Amino acid sequence: MSFFKKLFEKKICDICGEEIGLLGNRKLEDGNMCKDCAKKLSPFFSERRQSTIEDIKQQLEYREENKNAVASFNVTRVLGDSTKIYLDEDAGKFMVTNASQKNIAEENPDVIDFASVTNVSIDIDEDKREEKTRDKDGNMVSYNPPRYIFSYDISVTILVNHPYFDEINVRLNNSDIQINRDYPVTMLRKPDPNRSAEYLEYMDMANDIKTTLTTARTQAREEIKSAAAPKQAVVCPWCGATTKPDKSGCCEYCGGAING
Repeated sequence: MSFFKKLFEKKICDICGEEIGLLGNRKLEDGNMCKDCAKKLSPFFSERRQSTIEDIKQQLEYREENKNAVASFNVTRVLGDSTKIYLDEDAGKFMVTNASQKNIAEENPDVIDFASVTNVSIDIDEDKREEKTRDKDGNMVSYNPPRYIFSYDISVTILVNHPYFDEINVRLNNSDIQINRDYPVTMLRKPDPNRSAEYLEYMDMANDIKTTLTTARTQAREEIKSAAAPKQAVVCPWCGATTKPDKSGCCEYCGGAING
């Protein structure tokens, strides 16, 4: 079959059964998927071509169940700027999305447990652009020595233990943080980014995200470990019975608080 015949060949989505429009096919390891089904996958998922039809169906089932988790999510704190990290500190969960709070349900961001975080790192990407001038003939030429404008991107990478993705990258600044846009300098006079208020603002934001998520992860894991530990029998100060306190730390017989 020629390339053009294959291009215009009718294809059916192996996920929803609908016909796939021109240029709308998303190849799977063992089939095809339409762009509408692809939009329902996690935005952090990147293994589509290595996924089978069954893999995708299972993820879409998870994504439907995730809608319930989004509906019950109670935002207690928001981190970030254009891309936001919503926290539900009472439930020990978070979401990462560009959506505003009123549009969260429509976006259906993945709801992730604090305990699933494996690492949080801050990434600083430096770039330099050479600034040129015109010679006497009007041609653009380099300064001697060359002069540059330096810019930075600050992002946070969140590594997670999740069945469908393991990395979330959050770029904090909307546009390049240009340190010396009005005065290009030589390499020997490279400016210190820590003298830029905008750079410091986003670095503070990055550190806040890292500290918050790593602290929440540690607390969540300690709670899981404590809950899984065998309960020790104690004497209830209220009824005198030997008891193993329940999840609330109360006597299983009289309901009295063991430590209070």
